[in-house]
Amino acid sequence: MTFTGKIFNRMRERPITSVPRPVLTLLAIAVATQIAVKLFTPAPIAKAQDLPDAPASAVLRLASFGDPRTFAKLLMLYVQAYDYRAGNTISYQNLDYGHLENWLSRIIKLDPESQYPLLAASRLYAEVPNESKQRSMLEFIYRHFLDDPNRRWPWMAHAAFLAKHRLRDLPLARRYAHALAEHATAADIPPWVGQMEIFVLEDMNELQAARIAIGAYVQSGRLTDPAERRFLEKQLTRIEAKSGTGGSQ
Repeated sequence: MTFTGKIFNRMRERPITSVPRPVLTLLAIAVATQIAVKLFTPAPIAKAQDLPDAPASAVLRLASFGDPRTFAKLLMLYVQAYDYRAGNTISYQNLDYGHLENWLSRIIKLDPESQYPLLAASRLYAEVPNESKQRSMLEFIYRHFLDDPNRRWPWMAHAAFLAKHRLRDLPLARRYAHALAEHATAADIPPWVGQMEIFVLEDMNELQAARIAIGAYVQSGRLTDPAERRFLEKQLTRIEAKSGTGGSQ
C-alpha cells in the first residue's frame, strides 16, 4: 500500500479534524505530486520496429471473451499504435511486414465483416515508399479479396490503382483488374470496377485483348445502363481505330 493510501485509511478511522496539520500538508503534497507525475510523464512510445508477431487465432479468440468484433477493433488500435507519429507514412515502412500481415489476418478472422483491416492495408501500409513492402501488402489484399470479393472490392480496386500508378507494373495491375472483373460481380458494384481491365489492357497496348474484354463485359449481362453501353461502344470504336481493325476480327 502506498504512503498516501495508508493516510487515507487512517483518515477513515478518525475524523479529519483530529489529523495534525503537518500530516494534512504532507498528504496534499503527496496527492499533488502523483497528479503532476501523471500529467507530465510522457506516454511510452511504441516504435514501429518493435511490433511483435501475432498470437495464434485460437488464442486471440479465447482472449476476446465472446466478443470478437470489439476485440478486433481493439487489436487494430494496438497495431496502429506502432505508428507512433500519426499520419507519418515513413514510420510504417519500419514495421516487420510479416508480423503486420499476421496481425491483420488474425483481426480479419475475428471480424470478417470489418473493412478496417483492408482499408488500413490499402491506404496506409501499401503506400509506403518501399517497393517490396508495397508489393507484399498488395498481395495480402489480393488474397483476402478473393475470400469475399463482393464486399472487399474497394480495396482490390485501390490495389490495382497502386500497381498501375505507383509501381507502374501494368501486368500486375491487369492481374488485379482481371480478378475484379471475374469475381466482383454483385449488382450493386459500380460498372467501372469490372471495366478497369479494359483500360489497363489499352495502356499495355494489348488492343486485341482489350476488344475481347469489352465484348465479354457486354455479353456478361452486367451492363444494364444504356449510357454505360454507349460509353463502351465508343471505347470499342476508338480501340478498333487505334489497332486498325476497323471492326473486323
